[in-house]
Amino acid sequence: MTEPTHHLTPQLLMAYSAGTLPEAFDLIVASHVSLCDTCRAELASYDAVGGALLEAETDGFRGIELDASSRSDVLAAIRNEEPAAPAPAPAPKCGDPRVPTPLAPYIGGGLDTVKWRSVGMGVKQSILPTSPGATARLLYIPAGTAVPDHGHNGTEVTLVLKGAFEDEDGRFARGDVEVATEELNHTPVADISEDCICLAVTDAPLRFKGLLPRLAQPFLKI
Repeated sequence: MTEPTHHLTPQLLMAYSAGTLPEAFDLIVASHVSLCDTCRAELASYDAVGGALLEAETDGFRGIELDASSRSDVLAAIRNEEPAAPAPAPAPKCGDPRVPTPLAPYIGGGLDTVKWRSVGMGVKQSILPTSPGATARLLYIPAGTAVPDHGHNGTEVTLVLKGAFEDEDGRFARGDVEVATEELNHTPVADISEDCICLAVTDAPLRFKGLLPRLAQPFLKI
């Protein structure tokens, strides 16, 4: 796979490093970073800065003997967080090279096993199980098909897993991410060469111009 040309914003990478994103945004950031050397290196720099700041905050505790559990609780209190749970085991790979490792547990198999639900005009979606605060879904867009023209009431981040699409911001292929905010109105169109599958995350309902998409919106949770 070639290196992606559209990347995550510094704000998203810093928030991911700080652990302040909802689960759905954590998922898409981790998925893109697993495919993108550029964003992985940038994230490492934010992690390093965060580690240095945390080390500076703990200077006052040096010389005080704490067992491992107590030290973990103190550091959690400094961050104004609950004590961290044990780190989960690495996510198993699903065997489908199109699926980033962080996404595999949410699908339970490859892209060919996804249970799709039609949203009209050949476009299909599958909502993934994530905690409140944002919604993650897989989108299947047939080759040459346009997603209805829409704007945003919040932030929408889209990661291309297969194929490509084009809109007012450019062309997005495998591994690319588009970060859309309230300023962007667009009509994504899947490349004519093959069907497009994306991971899309939103923290607010989309703003559709057409009447039919607006009527269907509450039922489709988009």
